[in-house]
Amino acid sequence: MLTTTNTRVLEPDELADALAVLRREPVNNAFVASRVYASGLDPWRLGGEMWGWFHRGSLKSLCYAGANLVPICAGPEAVYAFAERARRQGRRCSSLVGPADPTAALWAYLEPHWGPARDVRSRQPLMVTDTLATDVAPDPWVRRLRKDEMDLVMPASVAMFTEEVGVSPLAGDGGLVYQARVAELLGAGRAFARVEDGKVVFKAEIGAATPHACQIQGVWVAPEYRGQGLAKTGMAAVLRFALNEIAPVASLYVNDYNLPARSVYRAVGFRDVGAFMSVLF
Repeated sequence: MLTTTNTRVLEPDELADALAVLRREPVNNAFVASRVYASGLDPWRLGGEMWGWFHRGSLKSLCYAGANLVPICAGPEAVYAFAERARRQGRRCSSLVGPADPTAALWAYLEPHWGPARDVRSRQPLMVTDTLATDVAPDPWVRRLRKDEMDLVMPASVAMFTEEVGVSPLAGDGGLVYQARVAELLGAGRAFARVEDGKVVFKAEIGAATPHACQIQGVWVAPEYRGQGLAKTGMAAVLRFALNEIAPVASLYVNDYNLPARSVYRAVGFRDVGAFMSVLF
């Protein structure tokens, strides 16, 4: 096994090298790449450190260490090196997330020190599309939310997060970090919803965006409106925004047991190309 002397925190002036690694797998790396494109490698602006793993002096792999711990283009030696660094530092993240194989290997090293996890989602199909389905009409009532509609979307966002993750995003800091993230998406014009009688009945966001790929997240339909086809037509509408205005490829990942959601995503043109894994604390 290699030691962690092969890893170190990247400096801001190493941005070009980091982006070269991120571009090797633009769909897998959309979340982290989006943050790096927006904030560079300064830890304060990035919201975490970017660790680099070097082989013969060349940067080969990355690991984003912020609220999430995310292995990037990491083979077995890099994963071990990142795990050793994370173990020595102690857990500071709320989740591990990333491509299934390296994330599973990272968790196998860290579980004896960080476990048990609150939830382990070992296989979350990664789905992509670069085309719009021709047989699903986009919902004409799904629109881009405005910056001043925070109060409108927050109840739906909190309900979605709580249902998906199993804990409220308002716990701990009173929701300050989560509210800031929702505000960021509103400000970027990447939050979409169908609103009826002053209430969000469908919503989704383009949570990450780079010149190469974007990632859709936070898909949610109000419980009393489920079973009416709003998810399918709503996703078609959001996908149209994504492909026409944001990036040439759209992606998302979904829990493998969520068969209705997977069916909706396939209906609007998504196909499985791999899998992610999430470990939640």
